[in-house]
Amino acid sequence: MIHRRQALRAAAGLSLLALVPGAGRAADADKLRIGFQKSSTLIALLKEDAALEKALAPLNVTVSWHEFTSGLPIMEALNAGQIDVSADVADTVPIFAQAARARIIYVAQEAASPTAQAILVAADSPIRSVADLKGRKVAVTKGAGSHYLLLAALTSEKLSFKAIQPAYLTPSDGRAALASGSVEAWVAWDPFLSAAERQTGARTLRDGTGLSQYKRYYLAGADYATRRADVLAILFGKLRETGAWVKADPEAAAARLGALWKLDPAIVAQANARRSYAVEPVTRAGLSEQQTIADAFRAEGLLPRPVDAAALPIWAPPAL
Repeated sequence: MIHRRQALRAAAGLSLLALVPGAGRAADADKLRIGFQKSSTLIALLKEDAALEKALAPLNVTVSWHEFTSGLPIMEALNAGQIDVSADVADTVPIFAQAARARIIYVAQEAASPTAQAILVAADSPIRSVADLKGRKVAVTKGAGSHYLLLAALTSEKLSFKAIQPAYLTPSDGRAALASGSVEAWVAWDPFLSAAERQTGARTLRDGTGLSQYKRYYLAGADYATRRADVLAILFGKLRETGAWVKADPEAAAARLGALWKLDPAIVAQANARRSYAVEPVTRAGLSEQQTIADAFRAEGLLPRPVDAAALPIWAPPAL
């Protein structure tokens, strides 16, 4: 147990309490507890119109919703048994969770969206290339997909992570730090990325094209996946249906999400255009970049131990 606590603390600076498996309230067979964050678009839509509750009603399963600031705290809660399923988290998040030996399982993925995250600088910044970040202070959310994007971008310029001064901040704090000048660059993902571009004029230095696929994954506690495959099958179907609707009716989707997030629908439309929202089953072959991410973080000393990305189990939905 101590090893698991030390691993996640070293990997992500997370609180110890949530690392104890089973520390949370025991899961109810008739309840689905979902952890999500602001960028969890499809889950936000399902929550807003109660579509998932309606779909689960024949199983007598109710839903409770639990909001977090980023993906790693969601993994804390999932590992601790405080939630059953996580909404979409960036590709890096399961890697840090594996380093902590968390008992989780892949449920679904959203197909690659490489332009939905980027390194931003102020509009009038003298920084013109990733190479110019050397020695600079850069805001990034620890363990997020943006963390790997920053590492990959630096590597592409033959710079190590130690070449910059990382400031580990939440998305809102990262934006504020860039605006105040306390950091010189910020690595963000949508909708935070589009909001900063349109509201502050922040300039994209480099997005994920050619550097990071930026897939987003849905995960579940291993025990819950064993007990309630029927619930996961319904959740998978509703996510897939909602993702298809967002792409089929972007104007309506932007209007609904804009109201939920208190953002201009034009910002949401821009963010949604960059995200695939194509919900798919996770396959072992499709996880190849996960190992690349794990190896990159390990090489920079950002993981406490090697991670075998192929070792994390995969839940398979019923035949589509």
